[in-house]
Amino acid sequence: MAKSPPRKSRQQRPLQRKIDQRVPRRTFLVFCEGRRTEPDYLKALKREPEVRSIASVDIRIHEDTLGSAPLTLVEAAVHARSRTGQDWSEIDEVWCLFDVEWPQNHPNLTEARALARRNDVNVAVSNPCFELWLVLHFQDQTAWLDTNASKRLLKGHDDSEGKAVDGAIYMPLRAEAARRALSLDMRHKGDGKTFPRNNPSSGMHQFLDAVQRPETDPR
Repeated sequence: MAKSPPRKSRQQRPLQRKIDQRVPRRTFLVFCEGRRTEPDYLKALKREPEVRSIASVDIRIHEDTLGSAPLTLVEAAVHARSRTGQDWSEIDEVWCLFDVEWPQNHPNLTEARALARRNDVNVAVSNPCFELWLVLHFQDQTAWLDTNASKRLLKGHDDSEGKAVDGAIYMPLRAEAARRALSLDMRHKGDGKTFPRNNPSSGMHQFLDAVQRPETDPR
């Protein structure tokens, strides 16, 4: 009877290592002024296939500072940024999303932006408010407007005021909103209008660009 070939010892077997093919994940910690609208929008963005598959972004919303004034938000973000070399080393970018508000601006806006710049904290400021950013998903808006006017404009496109933001409405239009917001920035620059006179405007297009930019440098 033929003998079966001898079994290779454990030492003789070729080692087959599994290759780690995980996509590098960039983590964004986001501090929001709004308690509902901004978090709802961010959660919808986070669910988008393009965000999950291309950028592999994990957006974290800092719940403790929702509803805070801009300077308070930035101070909390600076504290978070200072910990990125310690127990929060997985955080790649820290962002603050807040409004200017008209006719009465939020206090300490200039100080908030300066503090953010000094501490590597990114800001996306909407002027007069986040509702203007939502309006830009549907239409151009070049004329100055206050907070209430922004909300009235938005109601003409989305009457869900006080309810959750429906991501299915906004996500397909976000590239158009970003284009319009960038156009406003260029318009204000050409007119020599600087913050906070750059009404209407929104820095949310910069946040979108950061979130949707594919990661190229693996950790």
